[in-house]
Amino acid sequence: MTAPTHHGAAPPSGPPWDLPLAEAPLAFVDLEMTGLDPGRDRVIEVCVERVVGSVVEDRLETLVRPDDARVWEPSVHGITKDAVAGAPTFAEVAARVGAILDGAVLVAHAAIWDVRFLEAELARAGRAQKLACFLDSLVLSRRVFGFESHSLESLAVALGAPERRAHRAGDDVRTLRHVFGRLVTELGPATPRDLWHTEVESRHARPAILAALQRAEAAGSPVRIRYRPSGKKPQELSMVITKLASDLDPPRAIGYLLPGRGRRELRTDRILLVEPLSTQAP
Repeated sequence: MTAPTHHGAAPPSGPPWDLPLAEAPLAFVDLEMTGLDPGRDRVIEVCVERVVGSVVEDRLETLVRPDDARVWEPSVHGITKDAVAGAPTFAEVAARVGAILDGAVLVAHAAIWDVRFLEAELARAGRAQKLACFLDSLVLSRRVFGFESHSLESLAVALGAPERRAHRAGDDVRTLRHVFGRLVTELGPATPRDLWHTEVESRHARPAILAALQRAEAAGSPVRIRYRPSGKKPQELSMVITKLASDLDPPRAIGYLLPGRGRRELRTDRILLVEPLSTQAP
């Protein structure tokens, strides 16, 4: 089964999407399920962690007992029917899950699966909720890093995440937070909305990047640019922006490199970060 894409309407204005990232509540989510069909399969483990800055404000990690007589193959996650025999049903933890998610930006890896299963389980519990806007670390990783694989397991190795049990919700959330922190370092987003713009498919330039390039053009001062050419790893460039060609699709940043003054034209949808050189340590 192929995961559907999720980019539609932009997140609603105001909190939490327009708060400074360090002040925005983020709900990191991972689920383990009996299969891949949210209409038929069920959640058997959940971890939801609400974080503001570096502070964990609330957290739920529990096995979940399906409220029917289903059987499933435990080979992926190792969770057996006996293991969940004494666990609560999703209906019994639905209020806690909803409270942790309330007013937060949901963050998950391959997030569409977690979102669809959460929506299905919340609906079964009589707490129907549409989770229309969220952040997906899988999509962000594909935009930022030049790795061959962007699975959570591969990212854990490539980005030096702590040791973990694969396919267990609590450990996956811990790895997710580590990956998310590295993505934030690479992108320097001001708000969760800026990260959402990073996820939008190709040819979409982040408004924050365009604004930074406009400031650089007006100032005529050199900037450091993190640029990811198609199919290649990110490049670090020192550059003076002489023109922002907004009439092109996507807009192009035109200028010259330092120290050699070679001309360079960059697609703005592939620019990850723009910073004044004066802010960098010598």
